[in-house]
Formats: sequence, C-alpha cells, structure tokens
Amino acid sequence: MESTHIHDPQTALMSLDAAAASARSGFACMFSNSDEYEMALIDERRAQGRYNQSSTRWPMVMLIGAMVVVFGAGLIFG
Repeated sequence: MESTHIHDPQTALMSLDAAAASARSGFACMFSNSDEYEMALIDERRAQGRYNQSSTRWPMVMLIGAMVVVFGAGLIFG
C-alpha cells in the first residue's frame, strides 16, 4: 500500500479507478478461446521459421541408395 495520503476526494477516486483498471488489465486475456490462442501461437512460430521444411536432401539420397542396394541384391541373388 502507498503511504501517501490523498486529501482530495476526487483525486482519491481517480486514483482508485486507475488502480482498479490496472488490476483488471493484468487478468485480461487477449484470446476469447483456445482456438484463437493456438492460431496466434502457430502464426508466431511460422514467423520465427520453426515450421519451414529443411532443404537437406539427405533422407531422399538414403532412400534411393537403399533401393539401389535392394535392387542390386535382387539381381545378384535372384
């Protein structure tokens, strides 16, 4: 609590209203439901680049290499 005393009732009322508005704003949520929150979260993460696909071709190279090995083994032993 503040230790200063306000002698003017109008000033005290304005100070009280300002303190109440400040307290209410601390509990306010800018999203009306969880869908809005999740959409905002996803948009923010996209802006950060978290959902971008990687440009590495390593998995595709490994898949093609494994297919060549299986095909070659089939030709040799088949």
